[in-house]
Amino acid sequence: MGNLPDFSIPGNFILTAGILFLIVTARFFLVAGIFHLVFYVWQKEKWQPFKIGKPADRGQFRKEMGFSFLSSIIFSLVITISLLLWQKGYTLVYLDIDQYGWAWLPLSLLISFIIHEVYYYWAHRWMHRPKIFRYVHSVHHSSRIPTPWTAFSFHPLESLLISLVFPFVIMILPMHPVVIVTQLVLMTVSSVINHLDIDIFPEKISGTPLAKLMIGSEHHSRHHSRVNYNYGLHFTFLDKIHGTESPAIQKKIPPAKPAGLSKKTEENF
Repeated sequence: MGNLPDFSIPGNFILTAGILFLIVTARFFLVAGIFHLVFYVWQKEKWQPFKIGKPADRGQFRKEMGFSFLSSIIFSLVITISLLLWQKGYTLVYLDIDQYGWAWLPLSLLISFIIHEVYYYWAHRWMHRPKIFRYVHSVHHSSRIPTPWTAFSFHPLESLLISLVFPFVIMILPMHPVVIVTQLVLMTVSSVINHLDIDIFPEKISGTPLAKLMIGSEHHSRHHSRVNYNYGLHFTFLDKIHGTESPAIQKKIPPAKPAGLSKKTEENF
């Protein structure tokens, strides 16, 4: 840490946040762009039979990209704050793998994913309270048909809320930077796939018990079409435990057309 710039100095903080903004934005636009080109442009006809909802219009893409830029700014600021906390000794981030051993790397990744899952599930349900939904979460749900670009399309307050768990995790859980970067990349890819609105996995994979514990395009598309179900981020176990998983998932009923957002949002919590 001695070779790192002092992030408490405003100039260093802003410069670091700017560099991270470019990295976060490039990572998201690269991942979302590849999935968009493959499934919506280059091989559109091939994947059309697996499309869950109707096509989104180009205006939605532009709106989502705009909010994705704002989200990238928020995420970059939170990561920079996390670097400052690390530098000041408030986190459990470590550099020597032998300090905890190689087995701790995948285990810490799994634990971090579970912590994120629990936090997001309850934050997500809270955002479906009528007033919060109307002023904050409705931005994300304005994409009634999700697309790869919906993955980062949040109101700035929602971006802040869902990212605040990151510095909390590294303050209570020993994590190596390689694990942290791996999780951030996997979260981006997973979020894009979950918002793809195309069922890309063959039934022999999606029908396995392990796959049913994971959220996929159909699971999350149902949340956008019927907003009072399927609140999970990566896993389905909390929806199953709390009875918020769509009953149609188990019955294999085709997803319904998207519902409006202006009525009966109080039923979503």
